[in-house]
Amino acid sequence: MVCASGWQGRCGHFLALSSALIAGLALAGCRAEGVDGPVVAAQELVPVRVAEVAAADQAEMLHFAGSARARQRASLTFQVGGTLASRPLQLGQAVAAGDVLATLYNPQLEPARDAARARLAELQVQAAQARRDLQRTEQLFQRGALSKADQEQQAARLEALQAGVRSARASLQQSERLNSETRMRAPFDGTIEDLLVEPGEFVAAGQPVLQMAASGGAEVEVLVPAELLQGLEVGQVVPVWSVLRDVQLEGRLAEIGRGASIGSVLYPLVVSLDAQVMAGEALEVGLQPVRKDGLSVPLAAVMRSAEGLSVFRLAGERVERVGIAVAGFEGERALIGEGALAAGDQVVYAGLSRLADGDSVELLP
Repeated sequence: MVCASGWQGRCGHFLALSSALIAGLALAGCRAEGVDGPVVAAQELVPVRVAEVAAADQAEMLHFAGSARARQRASLTFQVGGTLASRPLQLGQAVAAGDVLATLYNPQLEPARDAARARLAELQVQAAQARRDLQRTEQLFQRGALSKADQEQQAARLEALQAGVRSARASLQQSERLNSETRMRAPFDGTIEDLLVEPGEFVAAGQPVLQMAASGGAEVEVLVPAELLQGLEVGQVVPVWSVLRDVQLEGRLAEIGRGASIGSVLYPLVVSLDAQVMAGEALEVGLQPVRKDGLSVPLAAVMRSAEGLSVFRLAGERVERVGIAVAGFEGERALIGEGALAAGDQVVYAGLSRLADGDSVELLP
């Protein structure tokens, strides 16, 4: 570059500034693209909570809720239809076996009984007359005054009337039984639990009118999963707790259901109680699951994906996905077989929604 003599000083100063600027830009470029490549931002830590994988050596007792009811109970009905004439009962009233609990009025029953009684009496009179006629016919036949055919005809008439008497007697017994069905009697000693029909209302044959329960003995029915039925036997003692009174009672297995209820995968279990409890009292039955070998993890730690069930295991400061097979449940924990996991391993149970395999994590207390 050629400069005039007057401008030599200024030109030298400009060249120095240009050289410094070019050198600065070159240095910045070297720092931005050095041998280590572009600068990468630090990875964000995912906050999680972890729990230990435990040995499933002792299952926790499970509680199942139910309500107390009388061991012997009945829903009483009339075998004939009619109008409920009387029902002198109150809820909770004690009754004895044989007591009349309610009466029914049916205008057809008494006339039918009277007609059957009259028909029987008529046939009995006719049969008695036919018997006397047969005796006279036999006397005349022996004297030769009547033929054998006349004698046989009179004997056949007597047999027909005797069959009619038997039929009329059966009809009268049936009519009397139907009349006796208009009076409902207590089948056993107990108390009235529910009144379903009021006096003056029409009652169809077989329609429940009231419910009663026996005085002694109570039971509770609960629904349990099939796996808890293993090892249970009728007569086995199980703990029962009264929820309201906060006391523990003793119960015995009275019935073990072998078929699930309709639309359910639970099985009925009936436990009898010797202690005095109120009908409808809230109770809990305790069952101890059969001991199982293996490991257990929190249910919240188990994830479902296209590959199956898995958990995130803590490995240093990162997590890794581990496949598992669930064999059962104990309360809030899942039972798994021994495999990739071991007792004492830590698995993530909170913060799973933001977690991926290989992520770095921050442990929360």
